[in-house]
Amino acid sequence: MKLKHFTFLFLMLCLFFSCKENETPKATIKQDLLIDLTKLNNEIVLFQKLVNNNSSQKEILEQFKKSRLFYKKVEWAIEYFVPETARFMNGPALDEMELEENRSFEPHGFQVMEEMIYPEYEAENKENLIRELNIFKSNIKQLESTFEVITISDDYVLDAIQQNVFRVIALGITGFDSPILQSSIPEAGESLISIPESLEKINANNKSVAAIKNLTEKAQKYCKENNNFNAFNRAVFISEYLNPISKKLKTFQIEENIKNVKKSSPLKPTIETLFDKDAFDVNAFVLSKEYNFTKEKSVLGEKLFYDKSLSKNNDRSCATCHNPEKAFTDGLKTNVSLTGMNLPRNTPTLTYASLQNAQFWDMRQLDLEKQSVDVIQNKDEMHGSMENIHAKIQQDKEYLKLFKKAYPKISKPEAWQIQNAIASYVRSLNAFDSRFDEYMRGNKNALNNEEIEGMNLFMGKAKCATCHFTPLFNGTVPPSYSKTEHEVIGTPNEASGKTLSPDKGRYIYNQMPQLVGAFKTPTVRNSAVTAPYMHNGVFKTLEEVVSFYNKGGGIGLGYEVENQTLPFDKLNLTVKEEKALVAFMKTLTDKKYQ
Repeated sequence: MKLKHFTFLFLMLCLFFSCKENETPKATIKQDLLIDLTKLNNEIVLFQKLVNNNSSQKEILEQFKKSRLFYKKVEWAIEYFVPETARFMNGPALDEMELEENRSFEPHGFQVMEEMIYPEYEAENKENLIRELNIFKSNIKQLESTFEVITISDDYVLDAIQQNVFRVIALGITGFDSPILQSSIPEAGESLISIPESLEKINANNKSVAAIKNLTEKAQKYCKENNNFNAFNRAVFISEYLNPISKKLKTFQIEENIKNVKKSSPLKPTIETLFDKDAFDVNAFVLSKEYNFTKEKSVLGEKLFYDKSLSKNNDRSCATCHNPEKAFTDGLKTNVSLTGMNLPRNTPTLTYASLQNAQFWDMRQLDLEKQSVDVIQNKDEMHGSMENIHAKIQQDKEYLKLFKKAYPKISKPEAWQIQNAIASYVRSLNAFDSRFDEYMRGNKNALNNEEIEGMNLFMGKAKCATCHFTPLFNGTVPPSYSKTEHEVIGTPNEASGKTLSPDKGRYIYNQMPQLVGAFKTPTVRNSAVTAPYMHNGVFKTLEEVVSFYNKGGGIGLGYEVENQTLPFDKLNLTVKEEKALVAFMKTLTDKKYQ
C-alpha cells in the first residue's frame, strides 16, 4: 500500500511540473506595450506603402484612421512615460516653442499628416508625407528603446491610466487630437481598451476589474453607436461612463493597496474624478515649498490686497482694479492709469489665476509673486516701492502680528513674504462651486437642457474646449497641467471689426514671428460677470465673443493673420446654438456671483 501511495504521489508531481513547464508565462504590461508598438509600426509601414504606390485618397485616409486608432491604444503609456516624444507623434500641428532659448521646432505626427491628406490629398504632398512617416517610425524606435529599459511598476501604471481618463475628458472628446477629420469619438472609445487589460495584469481576480471592464465596454459601445462628432453627448459620456470609471480606478487602487505616485502635479493624488471640489493643488504652481499656500498667509494677503498704502500716493490698492464684486475685475474696457489715462489692456479676473503657469495677458511673469510686484511698482498702476512698503510694515504692530502667524519661523517680516502673502490670497479664490461643478458631481438638475446642449457645443462643434480646457476652462494643458498656452486669434481693435488690434502681445517680450498678437488663454469661469472681453476689452457681451469665434476669428473677418492659431473656418453655429453656448458659459459662475 505504501509503495502504491508513493507511486501515485510521484506521478502527480511529475504531471504538475510537466504542466508548469508547458504553461505560457503571462505577458507583462511592458511586453504588451512593446508588442503593440511593433503592431503600430506595421500599420505605419502599410500607410507608407499606400503613399509610395500612389494609392487613392480614400485608401490613404482609411489607413491613416486605422493607424491613429491603433496609436490610441498605447497613448496612455506614451503620453505618461515619454511625453517629449508624444508631442511629436500626436501633438497640435503648431510650432513647439522654447522661449528661453528663443527658438522653435516644427511640428510632426498625426495632426500634421491629417492636414496633408484631408480634405484633399495633393500629389505634391507625397514627399512631405513620406518624410513625416519616416519621422514617426523613428519615434516608435525611440519609444521601444525607452520602454525596454524603464521600470513600469503598478503605481505608475495606475497613475498613467487615470491620467489617460482625464485626457479623454479634457482633450480626447473635444477634437483636440483630430481638428479636421473629427474622428475623436471612436478614438476616445479605443483609448479605453487598455484600462481593464492593464488592471488584469496587476490582479485579474479583483472584483473592481470586472466592474471597470463592464464600464469600459459600455463606454466603447456608446462611442460606436454615437460616433458623430457634433452630435455626441459629452455630458452623458463623462457623467455616466468616464467619471464612474475614474471612481472605480480609485477603488481598485485602495483595494490593491497601491501607493500614490509622488510627483509635483496640480491634480491631487487622492481625487476620485477630475471634477472633485478639491481636485487641484495650488502649491503645484509655486516657486518652492516656503511659498506654499496656508490660510494664515491668505489672511495676511487679504489685508495687503485692500491696503492703499501699497501705492505711492496712498490712493489705490489691488482691490481698486480687481473688485471682488466683479469676480476681481473692474468692469472697464481697459484699465485706467494713476493719471486717468486709459491703459492698453483689460483687467483680467484673479479667480482661478493661481491655476496657470503664466501671468498677465502677455505671460511676461511666470508666477503670482512676480505679478504682484510688477503691478505695485508699475508707475501707471500703483507706482509703489517694495522697499518703502517693507519699511512701513515693520512699523505696524497689526501687520507684525499677522506676519508672525503666517511665517512663525521668522523674527521680522521679509520683503519676499509681502509678495507671497498677496499671492496666497489670490490662491484662495478658486471656489469650484458653479452649477456646472454641481452637475459634474452628480446633481442632474443643476443644468437645464439648453445649458447641457451648450456644454456639448463648447466641448464639440464650437471647439472652445480645445483652448479653454475642461475643467479649469483656461489654457493650462491637461492632464499634466505643466504648461499654460497662448493663442493668436486675430482680435479686432474695435467692435465693428474694421481693423486688427495693434497690440503684439507676447512678441513684445519674445520676438519670434509666431508670437505676434499672441495672448494667454484666460479662464471662462465667471465670464458672465467679468465683461468686457478680450485683451483690449473690445467685446461687451458674451454674444459678441461667440459671434467673433463663429466667423473664424481675425482671418474670418478678413484680416491678414498668418500666424493665427485659432481655426479660421466658420463654425456654422446656428442662432439657437450660439444662445445655448452663452447659456452654458453662464453656468460656470461661482455661487457667490450668481
